[in-house]
Amino acid sequence: MVSAVQAGVEIPSIQMHPQQFLPCSEAQHHSVSLSSAWLHFLSAEINSQETLKAFDREVNAFVDYMFGPRDARVRGWFLLDSYLPTFFLTGAYLLCIWLGNKLMKNRPPFSLRPHLIVYNLGITLLSFYMLIELILATWEGGYNLQCQNLHSAGEADIRVAKVLWWYYFSKVIEFMDTIFFVLRKKSSQITFLHVYHHATMFNIWWCVLNWIPCGQSFFGPTLNSFIHVLMYSYYGLSVIPSMRKYLWWKKYLTQAQLIQFLLTIVHTLSAAVKPCGFPFGCLMFQSSYMATLVILFINFYIKTYRKAPSRTAVKETPVTTEIKNGFHKDYFAAANGLQNNKKAQ
Repeated sequence: MVSAVQAGVEIPSIQMHPQQFLPCSEAQHHSVSLSSAWLHFLSAEINSQETLKAFDREVNAFVDYMFGPRDARVRGWFLLDSYLPTFFLTGAYLLCIWLGNKLMKNRPPFSLRPHLIVYNLGITLLSFYMLIELILATWEGGYNLQCQNLHSAGEADIRVAKVLWWYYFSKVIEFMDTIFFVLRKKSSQITFLHVYHHATMFNIWWCVLNWIPCGQSFFGPTLNSFIHVLMYSYYGLSVIPSMRKYLWWKKYLTQAQLIQFLLTIVHTLSAAVKPCGFPFGCLMFQSSYMATLVILFINFYIKTYRKAPSRTAVKETPVTTEIKNGFHKDYFAAANGLQNNKKAQ
């Protein structure tokens, strides 16, 4: 047999890099190190999840101990089984206010006009849907206006509860009211009343949905949805400069809000005077909470509308505070005053 060398065939040389041949023990050690790091990461992740789950169980056990058994009809509904999502979203909201004001301190404000139009239109439509659906559901269930219990209306109670879930969820959407203030550098509008109202309503309605998701709970959201149709349509229109001269009814929105709170208190206490099985403690808490809103809104109303503007204040561009979405509260009144003066001249 003839060898390759004898046949004159050239054999290519194969060059081996020394690093390609790690000792077996070193390769194994490298693989073990990677596996160990991965296992350590997985173990830490599992431990953190277990810690969070344990914390979640403790929190919900405490809430259940405070308020008693939850309404089984809303079990499994989005965001309701655990309090932690609502709690963390509220914490994130407060953190965004604090960090946002710091980050925007040396930055120019954003205009956000298209965003405000879309946002206010969306809240207006959602509020209109809730208003109509609550009216139809309570009519279908034959709800008693003075006092309505939690279980007598059957499927109509479930229909009401579904609308009230949207009402609860709308409160986290309305956190954007404050975020728009921050981005537009309207920090004077981020008052105690504003933050207190937004943060507490979201948490209170988590409790309402879990324990009293229908019955007597329908009245406040029905009124509030009607007020929000008017209010957010006003704010949406006020973003459009050509519409501002027609928006003379801002003062009456605040009056309507105050009437809403007073009517809700009267409706709530009526169920305490003539009980129908609705939890008495919930009635007292709602009345007390509404009383705090009445006090804060009356204080706001007096500061906003009961101070007579001076002649120089009318002639100059007002540097005042606003209620929502970055518009001066006295802007339209001052503008109307200037127009009337011009006509008189």
